[in-house]
Amino acid sequence: MNDSLRVARVVTFVYFSLCGTLMGTWVVNIPAVEERVGISHATLGGLLVLLGLGAFIGMQVAGRLTDSLGARIVVPATGVLCSAALVLPGLPREPWTLAGALLVFGFCNGCLDVSMNAHAVHVEKAYGRPVMSAFHATFSVGGVLAALVGAAAASAGLSPAAGMAAMGALGIAIALVSARALLPTAPTAADTDSAGEAEQAPAAGRRGTSRRIWILAALALLVMLCEGAANDWSALHLKDVLGAPASTAAFAYGTFAATMTIGRLLADRLVARFGSMAILRYGAATAAAGITIVTVSPWIWTAFAGWALFGLGLSGCVPQLFSAAGHADPSAAGANVSRVAGLGYVGMLAGPAAIGWLTHLVALNHAFVLLILLCAITAVAAGILRTGSDRAGEMAASSH
Repeated sequence: MNDSLRVARVVTFVYFSLCGTLMGTWVVNIPAVEERVGISHATLGGLLVLLGLGAFIGMQVAGRLTDSLGARIVVPATGVLCSAALVLPGLPREPWTLAGALLVFGFCNGCLDVSMNAHAVHVEKAYGRPVMSAFHATFSVGGVLAALVGAAAASAGLSPAAGMAAMGALGIAIALVSARALLPTAPTAADTDSAGEAEQAPAAGRRGTSRRIWILAALALLVMLCEGAANDWSALHLKDVLGAPASTAAFAYGTFAATMTIGRLLADRLVARFGSMAILRYGAATAAAGITIVTVSPWIWTAFAGWALFGLGLSGCVPQLFSAAGHADPSAAGANVSRVAGLGYVGMLAGPAAIGWLTHLVALNHAFVLLILLCAITAVAAGILRTGSDRAGEMAASSH
């Protein structure tokens, strides 16, 4: 394994951390921005839909650009754009200007998200073993870093715009400095041969690949819907259902996020040993068990255990789906990842709303039955990762 590949892996970690830090910087500044603009929670919720819409559009655009221009060009370009756009939501004083700022920032973030994931697929292919989950763990670490920096900026008396501008400027520098170490993702000879064979393949075979991508996208929607629900409702569950103090309830999400990060750091080794299908199937089953504990538990500490299991189970699922989409057709890795990531992002946004709607009909903990069902469906459908030869098995074989 050459040094350039190792360095490419390191800078991929850098871009994932950068993306997580930029998004986390926005998240920690949401209360201050809401107060500055003078809007209600309901209005903010509507505006956040534009952030998701922008991200979805950006993912579709960046996927095709990454396939045609190469990740070495698109990843740093989108890293610079996303860093520059970070300051925009910190500037407005009217709802309509905030709406435009969120749409632009969401678009740039979606572009960076898909392009760096497409590059991660190429790094994983070059390594010949699973490395995708660790990249996603670094994204989570970036969010933690953003929270720490945001707290320091607030204590120093910086306005949201000043803090976001400073982080954006640092992000631009990081994106530019790291660019040269990215892999040149032009098709290799082997990829070119594969593409030629694909052109000669029957139309039914191409349709089969496309159908598989959309199944992976649907599973990403289910898994990320569960993640989104945990993000917004875990603390409220402990506070409203179990009567925990606000200071204690806040640790529910922290527990979920911590076990998700730990799980992603461990998942690559487990994939190499057991295969991606097993990680998706047993991960989703573990998540189902965890959220079942949350649903039925009358005690705070068992609820913490349930949220911990939920995060641990979900941790390896999304990276396997992204990786499978990218490896399905190396010549269209960006476009395929954009489909899976885009639909998954819709799930991330829909999760909190779906649980919120159900709370009009049943108690919050009973609404979590939806998450149990989605995890069970994912576990049953995990066999989609066994289509053809098992990817992890192929990698292991090719490395010997």
